[in-house]
Amino acid sequence: MPHPLFARRYWIFDMDGTLTLAQHDFQAMRMALGLPENQTILESLAALPSTQAAPLYARLQAMELEIAQTAQAAIGAEPLLQALTAQGIQIGLLTRNSALNTQVTLQAAGLAQYFAAADLISRDCAPPKPHPAGIQRLLAQWQAQPDEAVMVGDFVYDLQAGRAAGTATVYLDPSAQFPDRAYADWCVQSLVELLA
Repeated sequence: MPHPLFARRYWIFDMDGTLTLAQHDFQAMRMALGLPENQTILESLAALPSTQAAPLYARLQAMELEIAQTAQAAIGAEPLLQALTAQGIQIGLLTRNSALNTQVTLQAAGLAQYFAAADLISRDCAPPKPHPAGIQRLLAQWQAQPDEAVMVGDFVYDLQAGRAAGTATVYLDPSAQFPDRAYADWCVQSLVELLA
């Protein structure tokens, strides 16, 4: 019996920590970049003057690229993408990563073949999550309505972006703690649960 979410014809995935295993040590990255501990990296960089931020963005890109080259698919990611594709469901990806690192990550994890280039939305082409612009861009491309779509992610920004765009939200948390469940319509510990 397919999961009830298979009735939704448009699926949007987060990448790091959702389709691929989480590898980023954001605290160490913030320290290496000299950024405050209590704020996310992209927001910290956005608050800096462009001349100060530019070299830090370049360092961030290099750090992320190193991680991207060793990316591994999350458990259940490939079977889920295969099943969605077989059902004719449109799939896209929305990440706070850069376009280059998105491509490298998906290639390294063996998932690139499931996505059309136009359906990969990075921080280079839309304001980063939790802003809903990336989801709205995909829905416009697909000529889809928000109530036909679902956003799948492991972080509160994924869920907030989905809520702001009007899609259903799936919260992936392998620890089963779900601290941000208030933003989720479904909570799962593994992508495998979405196949059941």
